[in-house]
Amino acid sequence: MTNNKIWLVIEKTTYGDDSSFSVSKTNKDFNEAIKYKVHLEALNDRSNRSYFLASDVETVMNNVISAHNKKVA
Repeated sequence: MTNNKIWLVIEKTTYGDDSSFSVSKTNKDFNEAIKYKVHLEALNDRSNRSYFLASDVETVMNNVISAHNKKVA
């Protein structure tokens, strides 16, 4: 895969109706980013925490906006 994308492993933590998002890891290599995400998921012992990959700010913002819209609805 030859591109200049930066892959972000995003951690989402939900507290009741609120969610917080933070970048756990960045990587230029998709395979390394997915490995990191898989390992985080395997070690995750909290039901209110999840992980996803994003390749740009637009993807992250779409997830944040979607979560906000669900909360407001």
